[in-house]
Amino acid sequence: MFNINTLLEKTKGDRWIWLIIIMLSMISVMAVYSATGAIAYKKGVTVEKYLLYKHVIFVLLGIAMIYIAHLLDYKYYAGISKVLMIITIPLLIYTLIFGSNINDASRWVKIPVINLTFQTSDLAKLALITFLARMLTRKQENIKDVKKAFVPIMGSVCVVFILIALANLSTALMLFGVSILLLIIGRISIKQILTVCAAGFVLLLFVVFLGPRRETYKSRMNAFFHPELQHSDKTYQSDHAKIALATGGFFGKGPGNSTERNFLPHPYSDFIFAIIIEEYGTIGGLAIVTLYLVLLYRCVRIVTRSPKAFGALLAAGLSFSLTIQAFANMAVAVGLGPVTGVPLPLVSMGGTSMIFTSIAFGIILSVSRDVEENEGKTSEKNSNEKSNKVIVGEIPAMA
Repeated sequence: MFNINTLLEKTKGDRWIWLIIIMLSMISVMAVYSATGAIAYKKGVTVEKYLLYKHVIFVLLGIAMIYIAHLLDYKYYAGISKVLMIITIPLLIYTLIFGSNINDASRWVKIPVINLTFQTSDLAKLALITFLARMLTRKQENIKDVKKAFVPIMGSVCVVFILIALANLSTALMLFGVSILLLIIGRISIKQILTVCAAGFVLLLFVVFLGPRRETYKSRMNAFFHPELQHSDKTYQSDHAKIALATGGFFGKGPGNSTERNFLPHPYSDFIFAIIIEEYGTIGGLAIVTLYLVLLYRCVRIVTRSPKAFGALLAAGLSFSLTIQAFANMAVAVGLGPVTGVPLPLVSMGGTSMIFTSIAFGIILSVSRDVEENEGKTSEKNSNEKSNKVIVGEIPAMA
């Protein structure tokens, strides 16, 4: 029989992160409920029916995945990362050649039977970050050696970067940035890191000027840097996002009162932050920003307290990935960056992206659980030693 108390007793890890997960999930349901009005109308169904089948189930499934992932000892993810990388590389190649073309980009693979589209870059992010954490941990004794450490590590980063960038440049750039941060934490020399950056820059130029989506990238950059010279359809999304921000004011229009959800192409995913500000005002926007900043702070505490290098690198990589993605999404919504198509973690509507984001949270909590257990054992050991000293001190001296 299901027992909620037993479930809560088995729930470990940072309580603040659990609270942030619950709060973001609740915000997600409310925001997506409001933002899906137009698309539900176009599909001829009620908002409740569309929301129930397309979002709430995935939110609950995501929380379940977080719970399951956090119960597994994070050390097992080292072995899993190797398998994920073996699967990811061929899958990214398959996506480029045979992937479904959605929103003018081949980023998705259709899963047979259940007929759901699967964004392979979500799997690639999780695979590369866990694999890098494993490689950096295993190569610490030879971390300055070019052949033994630098070449295999750089190779994995560059291969995944180029395969993702050809279809999804924004995700590739964020993942590359996270990889550089991991290399710094993993004690790779600055000279070698600069070499990686130079290689990444060359690959970036190749993708932007010679890649299959070069016209799309040029168009987005021109629209961002020179909006006054563009036709209105080139700046349509960013213009309506700015209208949402301007009309939201400080307190917002109130839940469900957004008007720009009827004009923005993807108000429930790419531009959900603009809808949140329109309905909940600057206060609502600041609340979202605060939640992600607190998340980053709590994750940094886990990193600094982790006794094992793999756990520290794993938590650092995944937390940087989540927060960088969050702020990239918010930057696009407020006009601080070109349109990228990056969802807001745990808030935007999305099936597989929600699942992989949840797994990342679960792994972070697994590291946190291990930290708490180690600190508990250390505290108990110190307490026992102190107790033994007191008992020995009370034994009277024998004649």
